[in-house]
Amino acid sequence: MEIILMRHGKPSYTGSAKVASRAMADWVTQYNLSDTGSDTPPESSQLMASNASQVISSPLPRALSSLKALGREPDFINELFREAELPLFPIPIVRLSPLSWTVIFRVMWLCGISRQAERLGMAKTRAAKAADILVARANGSNGSVLLMGHGVMIQLIARELISLGWKQHRRLGKEYWSAGIYRLS
Repeated sequence: MEIILMRHGKPSYTGSAKVASRAMADWVTQYNLSDTGSDTPPESSQLMASNASQVISSPLPRALSSLKALGREPDFINELFREAELPLFPIPIVRLSPLSWTVIFRVMWLCGISRQAERLGMAKTRAAKAADILVARANGSNGSVLLMGHGVMIQLIARELISLGWKQHRRLGKEYWSAGIYRLS
């Protein structure tokens, strides 16, 4: 019995090279609507996906298209597994890459500054509920349960699994298509 937390493939939308912070709302919207285009999953991801007895997914297109690239359909889709919201702040004059803005805004979020976005505590509560679903499905399964999700939420869910007695058995990759394999100790 194991739970695999896999990050989706590389999204097809990257947007502009440099944008003002006020343009990030449109960038986030487009990013959330993007799929993974022709991004090809690595062999290790294909093997894990083909061996999973259950597949769970975030409802965001980049997660669903990643599963499609792996030749799998989700058995269960739930909003609990979507990415943690990114707070946006108007910072005049400065133009940065969307990645730079994302890092800045995510650090602010981790420091408790969330504006109208979901707060860190709310995301942790959601991650606990998500972990409970994964554990329940793993307990009722004869094989592995694969979650196709997103970077920050996967980290929060992993912490919840560890607090419930699961241990990370293996880690594959660091970016898109990365995966952590968890087993009950």
